[in-house]
Amino acid sequence: MLQPKTEAINRLRTHLQCSSFLASLLANRDIDSTSLADRFLIPSFRHLSDPSAMKDMDTAVRRIHDAILRHERILIFGDYDVDGVTAAVLITEFLNTVGAEVSYYIPHRETEGYGLKPVHISDPAISNNVNLIITVDCGSSSHEAVHMARCAGIDVIITDHHTISNPMPEALAVVNPKRSDCPSGAGNLAGVGVAFFLVINLRKYLRDRGFWASRNEPNLKNACDLVALGTVADMVPLTGDNRIFVKGGIDIINSEPRPGIQSLMEISGIQHPFLNSEDIAFKLAPRLNAAGRMAHAKTAARLLLTRDSQKALKLAETLNALNSKRRSVEQRVLDEIHLRLQNEPEHLHMGAIVMADAAWPSGILGIVASRLVHQFFRPVVLISTQNGTGRGSARSIPGFDLYQGLKSCADSLIGFGGHAAAAGLEISTERIPEFRIRFTRMAGSLINQDQMVPEMTIDGILDIQDITPALIDEIESLKPYGTGNPEPVFLATDIHIVSSGIVGRNTRRMLLKSGNGSSGAGISAVQFNVDSPLPMASEMREMVYRLRWNFWNGNRTPQILVEDAIFSLQSPMTESIMRTDDGFIPVKNAMTYQGP
Repeated sequence: MLQPKTEAINRLRTHLQCSSFLASLLANRDIDSTSLADRFLIPSFRHLSDPSAMKDMDTAVRRIHDAILRHERILIFGDYDVDGVTAAVLITEFLNTVGAEVSYYIPHRETEGYGLKPVHISDPAISNNVNLIITVDCGSSSHEAVHMARCAGIDVIITDHHTISNPMPEALAVVNPKRSDCPSGAGNLAGVGVAFFLVINLRKYLRDRGFWASRNEPNLKNACDLVALGTVADMVPLTGDNRIFVKGGIDIINSEPRPGIQSLMEISGIQHPFLNSEDIAFKLAPRLNAAGRMAHAKTAARLLLTRDSQKALKLAETLNALNSKRRSVEQRVLDEIHLRLQNEPEHLHMGAIVMADAAWPSGILGIVASRLVHQFFRPVVLISTQNGTGRGSARSIPGFDLYQGLKSCADSLIGFGGHAAAAGLEISTERIPEFRIRFTRMAGSLINQDQMVPEMTIDGILDIQDITPALIDEIESLKPYGTGNPEPVFLATDIHIVSSGIVGRNTRRMLLKSGNGSSGAGISAVQFNVDSPLPMASEMREMVYRLRWNFWNGNRTPQILVEDAIFSLQSPMTESIMRTDDGFIPVKNAMTYQGP
């Protein structure tokens, strides 16, 4: 559990005129000053970082301005995930607004792979007389392709957010906040966030030159729906600029969703206007990603670009069907890996899991790797092999930098790229055994056993008898949740189970009361991914849970989401505690919960 920060809590409580409960939750997230709290609770575009501080931004904006005035052909080159698709759509829409000669291209995951390649300079660039290529969410490692473009007289502007090494591609401009010489401090942006910063700067550049005197200047807040989708889907920290983007984007979607998002919400069962970041992460993003994983990502781009409601509905239905297929294939691959792990248990005695198979579609390997990391809590690399070449996805655990790990094995790879937590790679099939040995040994030497135990940080002790509507509203003020801003987790003790039952395939619904004999109707609780009835007990000794509003048919009711519980006389989860005046209990001894 997190240690209380008494001075910060008191300072925030006085400034915000809030409960110690909310002040403690803010302090737990290192929001310990009044200015940080104000910006966190009321995200505003006034507080955005300066987009012009990015290295090469001015060069990029000037070149795009010239291309617009000269009616040069501009190609937006994207990526096949939600981040890359939304970034491509965002810039394409803006350039269409200003009358530019613009088109977009998204490569096929299976046949073309990630990033700008020499073949793309031949087609679609040279074949379509393109004068300027703008990459989004890619390009930082496209040295050969950029060189070929220069030789063909085509300028290249790279916008990206992936880790970049020197020497950089010899592009006209490399707009990437992860450049070692970039002073912007915006390294947490997703690819669509970098693209949005480019558009913000371009709009201002055009304004300063009188471009909007005879045109309607677009309100870029309306593009935040795209930025929110890509930012949440790419799992970058929802702090700072990203929090502003996602909060603004969710507000746009809940007020005036574009036809594509509206159709996708309907087909996903999302109640309007109650969409949140969790809906984006677990309902919208998987369906948008399914296009690139199972077919072609241009279907997702068309959905986001269309203004035709009927066309949007048909495209949303296509994505929904592709997502169902994706889930089926994903489960098949996961079952195969589980069987292999049973037959080859030595994989679980290594510092990482590295596996390859010719029958695995590369498009779903990132999801499967994430599920395996969650199950076995160690880095996972899964590789799909075809025609002597393997394309892989890798996912990691906190404390192990995946990008640096792959970099240490770079001479065994054709190429790689990504972040500390997620990466992609390409490798010759014959070198996979060598890579497996090197990578697993290196991971084993850097990861200790404590890192291989999943942990859940608990914000504090909260008895369910102390739950009130006002308290839930305070929790909701911390939204949007995501990487870097997790949903608060609480611990309760002595809970009475009034009723319980399994609904659907694996959901347990319960009615809970405080075990101290409190009156009242009780509070609804739900626990996912369970398939067995409760043990012979009507009490929970301790419960780890989240707390939120449940919206249904226009009504809202309190709901507990149970993460874990102790039903028998096991060792308690709690350390020494101290109750405050509003029922919230900060914890004196810092600890994390590792399960009963």
